[in-house]
Amino acid sequence: MARNDHGNKGRSEEDADDVRLMQLIGRGDTIALEQLIEKHQALVAGTVARMLGSNSDVEDIAQQVFIRVWKSARRYVPQAKFTTWLLKITRNLVFNELRRAKRHAHVPLQPEAGAEDPPLKDEANLAPDASLLEGELQRTIEAAILQLPETQRMALVLRRYEQLSYEQIAEVLDLSVPAVKSVLFRARTELRSRLSKYLG
Repeated sequence: MARNDHGNKGRSEEDADDVRLMQLIGRGDTIALEQLIEKHQALVAGTVARMLGSNSDVEDIAQQVFIRVWKSARRYVPQAKFTTWLLKITRNLVFNELRRAKRHAHVPLQPEAGAEDPPLKDEANLAPDASLLEGELQRTIEAAILQLPETQRMALVLRRYEQLSYEQIAEVLDLSVPAVKSVLFRARTELRSRLSKYLG
């Protein structure tokens, strides 16, 4: 693709390293698997947590992603970027988990018990602490993201938190680039209406 900009060179070297690790993993190299996990754990766990809420089985699902990587390593053919392929596996497992949770709809996604706001330091001072407001806004944004339909949620998480390009998101979600833009537009519109009291 765009070989002229050298910002891309670093990415392709990183991708070549991922492909090298996958070839080793395909031969049963567990140390290569550990290196790959270390390299991409934050991407996978972060995406899972933002998709399912941080009090879900994030570690368990992230682990399942890397088990799939291990099992698929022998058949792995580097077509898209490695991280795109990795996020596709993540997407499949996350969507399965969302559907499973919907079937067994128990309690709505909420912050864990005991995670209430810390008391204000100065009781006499009625103005809320800026960091508390910031934290509340952050929690409200995360809660609003959790209310979005799964494809909108995934597109938004990949764009907003992982800074993926429209093309990469399209590959992860098996959509066209215009469809991704449309999904993101709907997701942002929905978020804006849910957060209107903060944005006012």
